[in-house]
Amino acid sequence: MSTRKERLKKLVKVQEQLTALHETRHATFLAAANAAETEARDLIGHFDQDNSLSGLFPDLYHRRIAQAVVRQEKSLESARQEAGLIATANARTNMVERAYKDVRNRDERERSDRERLDLIAQKRNEE
Repeated sequence: MSTRKERLKKLVKVQEQLTALHETRHATFLAAANAAETEARDLIGHFDQDNSLSGLFPDLYHRRIAQAVVRQEKSLESARQEAGLIATANARTNMVERAYKDVRNRDERERSDRERLDLIAQKRNEE
């Protein structure tokens, strides 16, 4: 069976991976929102040009612009949710790291105490 220290060390790694996953998803949602905003701006810019097809298909342009705006809003909302998950994951990671450090320090203290006791026992046996 693995020790508490080993389990906490593995848990720290898992929590760090989870945080990285949420950070990646957050960045992806922000990039998607930015792309949707750019698409909407481009469509709006082309809408007023003389050589555009917006005069022939105004409903199509309006629908695509509306869809781009909706995608942007959904992506921004998803990014906000991921930001909350990042904060939660960071808090959990910090908590597990503290527990791991406490266990590691305790193990080191116990090991050094055992070494001192062994030295004292050796000296007594020599006398």
